[in-house]
Amino acid sequence: MAGVKAEVEKRCKKFEYNNFLRNQASQIADWLTNDNSAFGLLLCGKCGNGKTTFVKAFQQLLVILNPKDEGYSIGMKIRDARTISNICKRDYKLWESICWEPMLAIDDLGTEPVEVLDFGNVLSPIVDLLYRRYEQQLFTIVTTNLTPGEIRKRYGDRIADRLNEMMVKVIFENDTYRK
Repeated sequence: MAGVKAEVEKRCKKFEYNNFLRNQASQIADWLTNDNSAFGLLLCGKCGNGKTTFVKAFQQLLVILNPKDEGYSIGMKIRDARTISNICKRDYKLWESICWEPMLAIDDLGTEPVEVLDFGNVLSPIVDLLYRRYEQQLFTIVTTNLTPGEIRKRYGDRIADRLNEMMVKVIFENDTYRK
C-alpha cells in the first residue's frame, strides 16, 4: 500500500485509503503469496480507478527489492497495448523480445487495434503475444477497462480461456479517482 500511496503522491494527488483499496491490495497480495497455478494477474475496471497505479507500485517494489549485488536483477517492463501493436509493425524483432520478457505488464488492453496490416500481412500483436506468454507460462499482468465478457467478445474464446487459466482476476469496482 505504501507503493500505491507513493505513486499517487508522485502525481501530486492526495492518497485516500478506502475499503476498495484494501480489498484490491488483499487480492493481489493473496495472488503473489499463495501457491496457485496462475502466473498472471488481470486487473479489470472502469477508467481511473487505480489499476495502473497498482502496477507501477509493484514495479517500484521490484526495483527496491532488486538484488543487484547478487549478479542478477529482477524487473518488470510496463508497456501499453497500443505501443506493443505499433512495435510489432515497426520492429518485429523488438516485438518478439517483448513477448519473451520474464515479467511484463500490458497496460490498457483493448485500446489497440486487434489486427495490424503490414504490407498486406495481417498481424495480431496482442493475441500472438498472449499466446506465447501462455505457452511459456511467463509472469504477466494486464490492465483493462474491458469486462471479462468484453475480452471474450473482442479477442475470442481461445484467448479468453487462456486468460482464465493463467490469470487471477481482480475487479476494480470503485469509481474514478481522477476528479
